[in-house]
Amino acid sequence: MFDDPSSRMPTPPTEKPQETPAVSAALARFRACRWYRAAEDSMPECCCHRDVLPLAGATGFDPEAWCPDCTFYKVRRTPRKRTTDDYGY
Repeated sequence: MFDDPSSRMPTPPTEKPQETPAVSAALARFRACRWYRAAEDSMPECCCHRDVLPLAGATGFDPEAWCPDCTFYKVRRTPRKRTTDDYGY
């Protein structure tokens, strides 16, 4: 009665854990840079520095070519909250 193969529950496929690709040092440095522009709409992420953008462009930017020894690299900082003493009244 229960030997009909069509009535058996299919076994779920075994899922392999998805491996996250390792981020290169250049890509990590690029994403921590002040000049990093995140991807928007159809534009990929790129460097928005005024000297890099005309040469590399927004669509053809390669962090492996620019970021390892970039002289324009600046660490992105979060602004600190100013107190009323900082305004200098």
